[in-house]
Amino acid sequence: MGKQAGAHIVWDWNGTLFHDNDAIIGATNAAFGELGLEPITMEQYRALYCVPVPKFYERLLGRLPTDAEWEVMDVTFHRYYAEHRVGCRLTDGAAELLAGWRSAGCSQSILSMYVHDELVPLVRGFGIEAHFIRVDGRVGPSGGSKAEHMVRHLASLNGVDPARTVVIGDAADDAVAALHAGARAVLYTGGSHGRASLEEAGVPVVDTLAEAVAEAERLAA
Repeated sequence: MGKQAGAHIVWDWNGTLFHDNDAIIGATNAAFGELGLEPITMEQYRALYCVPVPKFYERLLGRLPTDAEWEVMDVTFHRYYAEHRVGCRLTDGAAELLAGWRSAGCSQSILSMYVHDELVPLVRGFGIEAHFIRVDGRVGPSGGSKAEHMVRHLASLNGVDPARTVVIGDAADDAVAALHAGARAVLYTGGSHGRASLEEAGVPVVDTLAEAVAEAERLAA
């Protein structure tokens, strides 16, 4: 692959590099159960999911959850997810793509809204930490957009030009965050959003991570 020196990828984690759809939908339905809501299917989740997360719950409740409801749902979600993520694996081909991008002399990092102190050992446990110049998870409350986090993440990367940076993620918010930080984005259909909702973001949408990396190479040229 004739990659361009100076190109940088910011990877999303959940639903992108980490194929955790089963844990996510199970955790979501566990959280819904706390409010007496019926479980939803993965297809319904992919059609309705949005950020900030309380807005997603509003689509199902018909109203925003109260602060007390949000707290209960958030705690339930993360408890269930922590128990079930152990059965999840990297997305097919991810490790090879990460190694190939690095060996071509290009840089990459992770920015996730998954809690930082749990993200880092998870990445390390898959033996891929060395491929990244930085791994950032969420510090602080959950449920918000990635946009300001992306600005801070890119500012912390020495020698990385946002104009030569491509964000690869599975949610429309990844494209919003990229634009906010002066970067480009490619969205992957294998995670939290279906193709139809991703295409509304107005950026390239692909079905495999290999296609995402090829598109990132083109955009960062």
